[in-house]
Amino acid sequence: MTPVPGVGVVCLKGDQVLLIRRGNPPRMGEWSLPGGRIEAGERAIDAALRELGEETAVTARIGGLLDVVDGLFLGSGRHYVLIDYWAEWISGEPVAGDDAAEARFFGIEEALRMVDWDETRRIIRMAVATYSNKIVE
Repeated sequence: MTPVPGVGVVCLKGDQVLLIRRGNPPRMGEWSLPGGRIEAGERAIDAALRELGEETAVTARIGGLLDVVDGLFLGSGRHYVLIDYWAEWISGEPVAGDDAAEARFFGIEEALRMVDWDETRRIIRMAVATYSNKIVE
């Protein structure tokens, strides 16, 4: 299976994080971060903002790179290389679009309980720590 490059966005609004309920495989029906595939000729950071807008109708400012995660979904024969960013919400109320079945902000602790994948929880925690440090500086 050939790895597919993708992006994810931890969009923070104060003490809340934006999640989407996945409308398509892999992990269909689960709560996750907005994101998706990088299109040919598209910069990763631009893909992150595009996917965020398409899936949630929210506008945000990318704060920085968090990590690169291998999404190995062997049951569905998929391998994604996910470039995860943190972002600060600017405007818009979440409205599910594109391949998201739902989109909404959750308190951090609730969001961590809603997400099933350990890597997504790790990335959310990393974003919250990074964001909190930026506010203090």
